[in-house]
Amino acid sequence: MPHSLVLNLLPQSPIPPGFTAGRHLHALFLSLVSSVDAEASDRLHANQANKAFTLSPLQKEHSLNRPIIKKGAKSSLPPLCWNYSGSIAPGTPCWWRISLLDDRLFGHLSQLWLNLNPQQPWHLGPANLHITSVLGTPQSTQPWANFCNYAQLYEQASDKNRKLTLQFYTPTAFRQGKYDSSLPTSEKVFGSLLRRWNHFSDSPFSKEILSVVQDSHFNIRTEVAVDPRSQFQHTGAKADPRNSFTGSVGRITFKILGKVDSATVQQLNTLADFALYAGVGRKTPMGMGMARRMNDER
Repeated sequence: MPHSLVLNLLPQSPIPPGFTAGRHLHALFLSLVSSVDAEASDRLHANQANKAFTLSPLQKEHSLNRPIIKKGAKSSLPPLCWNYSGSIAPGTPCWWRISLLDDRLFGHLSQLWLNLNPQQPWHLGPANLHITSVLGTPQSTQPWANFCNYAQLYEQASDKNRKLTLQFYTPTAFRQGKYDSSLPTSEKVFGSLLRRWNHFSDSPFSKEILSVVQDSHFNIRTEVAVDPRSQFQHTGAKADPRNSFTGSVGRITFKILGKVDSATVQQLNTLADFALYAGVGRKTPMGMGMARRMNDER
């Protein structure tokens, strides 16, 4: 069953730039898993393909203090931040999204959530922080928390809607040969979702369904996620490109074209809904590729 969990965090010491995304949050997640199951943490660390989790960059709480989506309005959730120019001060309420695609992984971590000690310090690089609460169901001020099993995702998906709109909230890119491509074509986006769905669900879909999806409207831009510690600010030199990640953020509408049976339409709608949990493209365990379907198009 896919879960989208939101952890509310309170830093006890400054969190420097460069520790709010990427490998440092990845290390914190493995520490959480290791605290209840060291072997599971080792397996997750060793598995380089088909990661059973995704992570968001660390977010300050104020990023969700404004209205989210009014009924009937065609607007997205507040944008997310993946680069901070300065440190996050102690006592600043923050949140962090973890999605889990495997029931076994959720089972390992359930003991951690059930026995959460809000006074226990956790380490994010040089900073200490406390986990004050964990949200697993949708909240009026926190729409990134949710859960739904694979069968329900399929059963609830429309078999008539031929318009699929996705919003990319953190830089999204795809491997193309030896290099990355920042262009989120229909084949790359839905191919990414299909691979994860077929790996983790009990009801795989055929690759043939990808042939009827076509991107119809783009409102995207390229953005760079970079480790600020790799920038030589005193010399004016640019960041080392090996420490940066370029991808697309924004909204894309895809359409299902031609004479297509209702089962195929339902499967493609399922994949669009699945994006909330699976993420899209590369480096989703490092905070990249966060995406979700736009409900105003349904």
